[in-house]
Amino acid sequence: MELDDRLETLSAAAQFDVCGGREMRPLPSPSSLRFIHRAALPGGGCVSLFKVLLTNSCVNDCGYCVNQVGRDVPRCGFQPDELARMFMDLQQRRLVTGLFLTSGIGQDPSRTMEAMIKVVEILRYRYKFPGYVHLKILPGARFDCVEAGCKLANRVSVNMEAPTVHHLARLSRKKNLHEGILERMRWVKQLMATNDKLVPSGQTTQFVVGAAGEADRDILRATGALYQEIGLRRVYYSAFHPISHSRLENVPPAPPLREHRLYQSDWLLRVYGFAPGEVELALGAEGNLSLRKDPKLVIAQKQPWLFPVDINRASYNDLLRVPGIGPESAKKIIDVRGEHSIDSLQQLRKMRVVTKRAASYIRFHGMLEYEKQSSFLPLLEEEEKPLTLQEILQIEGEGALVC
Repeated sequence: MELDDRLETLSAAAQFDVCGGREMRPLPSPSSLRFIHRAALPGGGCVSLFKVLLTNSCVNDCGYCVNQVGRDVPRCGFQPDELARMFMDLQQRRLVTGLFLTSGIGQDPSRTMEAMIKVVEILRYRYKFPGYVHLKILPGARFDCVEAGCKLANRVSVNMEAPTVHHLARLSRKKNLHEGILERMRWVKQLMATNDKLVPSGQTTQFVVGAAGEADRDILRATGALYQEIGLRRVYYSAFHPISHSRLENVPPAPPLREHRLYQSDWLLRVYGFAPGEVELALGAEGNLSLRKDPKLVIAQKQPWLFPVDINRASYNDLLRVPGIGPESAKKIIDVRGEHSIDSLQQLRKMRVVTKRAASYIRFHGMLEYEKQSSFLPLLEEEEKPLTLQEILQIEGEGALVC
């Protein structure tokens, strides 16, 4: 293949790996820039990443992957030198600021990993590139490859894809969850523990949602264990889309809203500090999150004895349990009430509290009089309407609707 054709093929094949933050759509035009992905940063703004595979040749049979072995697609790859030169050309033209490098697994995961490491070594040592690199750690790669990757990259990740051995077996007959994936995660954890300068942006992983018949409970339990035992910085979720001419082509796609609800529940675990058991209160009888209601709202409705909370006396953690109040607004409430009491919903709106959600779960002086005069509160009993896909895409952060 010509270079442009390889770039088109290998960047398109990388689209199912999540870059970080809340990934935004690739630049729409011209077609030569479709491999540039803009990942939204947690604190606002975005970063432009060159997101690409080193090769789409792969010995694995993962049924969710466009690169799975046996699938009749053109196979190609880059040499480390040419991929490094291509990135530096884009970086010098200010089209990208960082690299997201992943790959299919060729004949051997360690040999493929060595070639990926070579790309980053060229960037760091020949071109003196100091910026952001996210490097995939390939399942089955040797310890020395994992160690070399950790010394070079800002962030590394090993994709777990499924929450249990049983579920992963449905996706791939060749991957080994404990020896091939979790062991590499533990290696990264050990390396970071011995040198706090390694992998400054942390270690992450990703689940394919809905491909293996798993319940949300399975994913959330695995997520909680990964945060607690491995110390992952982030877990990402990617709604399954069936691939033509694959073992899973007849499996229905996962609703985008299911992916979003998992991000909201993850936000409760990771940012709000909810205990895993508390987050599981959001699950239904079959172990899945509601597509109609925000998980935090479901959790609040199942613990009515906690409410209403006194907005002028509640602790930070108690405020976080209130639908409509997030970490930033909870901090503002505590700061403001140190100067004067809070006695109106209008004051809370100025602190970015979603008062439509919060009003039924809080109390303050003057609240009863407000309820008598307001036609607003009865609306709180209505069912929350499902979001459309367009509404989901417009959300400014994956935690934006959690509060």
